[in-house]
Amino acid sequence: MPRMRRETWVNWALLGLLLVAPLIANALGEIYYVNLATRIAIVAMAAVGLNLAIGYGGMISFGHAAFFGLGGYVAGISAFHAFDMTPVLSWPVTMPGTDNLLAIWLAAMLSCAVLALAIGAISLRTSGVYFIMITLAFAQMIYYFAVSWPTYGGEDGLPIYLRNQFPGLDTNDPLTYFLICFAALVLALAITARLMQSRFGAALSMARLNETRLATAGIAPYPIRLVAFVISAVITGLAGALFADLNGFVGPSMLSWHRSGEIMVIVILGGVGRLYGPLSGAILFVLMETLLGGLTEYWLLFLGLVLLFVVLFARGGVMGLLAGRERHV
Repeated sequence: MPRMRRETWVNWALLGLLLVAPLIANALGEIYYVNLATRIAIVAMAAVGLNLAIGYGGMISFGHAAFFGLGGYVAGISAFHAFDMTPVLSWPVTMPGTDNLLAIWLAAMLSCAVLALAIGAISLRTSGVYFIMITLAFAQMIYYFAVSWPTYGGEDGLPIYLRNQFPGLDTNDPLTYFLICFAALVLALAITARLMQSRFGAALSMARLNETRLATAGIAPYPIRLVAFVISAVITGLAGALFADLNGFVGPSMLSWHRSGEIMVIVILGGVGRLYGPLSGAILFVLMETLLGGLTEYWLLFLGLVLLFVVLFARGGVMGLLAGRERHV
């Protein structure tokens, strides 16, 4: 039996820490820390989606907040209509509101897939700074659309009065909701790992490293990148739906460029292109936000210093420090 690699031990340790900590907190009656762990799981999942685009596909998207926010708005709008007992759509077909999480997740993922297909079809015809700016421009258009949409709160956002329900589970229980989010994160990690171990993943990596060589092998880089971009958006959008339910609120801030930057910072902190990098980055980011944010309103200054250190001296991010250089075996 081959010896387990150091990075594998670190990966399992991070997952174990995220799972065990809220179980202990729940046993001690510290619900705040259970919700904190839920937030870590959700933002880590959003970063897993972005990491697929940036780390594995070389697509530096500054517009993933569009998918994160869209997922949140799908959850909020559906809950809003379920609470009011009014249809979401009445033409050309009647679509009622629902508080069923499975239906909401499906709607959020489909909505994000359609949006990502439209954005990716245009933006992936460019590269470099042009790609970055086009994805940012699309995200900002959707942000301003949400701000000017008074039906769903406009600039004030939309409250979710009752948490959406998962069949057979009590989602109002903080630990139960954490376990749902944790399972979603593990599934996102497993899907990403499976993709990157497949021929599709090899083609995506080659599209990042040398698209000319990929094209000479008879594989067009454009559709490979587009499919990866759509999958990336779907994962981030599902995280957005979970985030809206956690906070009981969805607003334009979920769509802003600040949110895109936050998710990108998490990916960089954890380690770009490392499977569990988003998890380690999310743990560090949320803990800094919570601990330092409680001490000073200038906590972002310290985050900037940490980010500067990572960029200059720890190219592999937190995962590089914990697990060493990435090895391909």
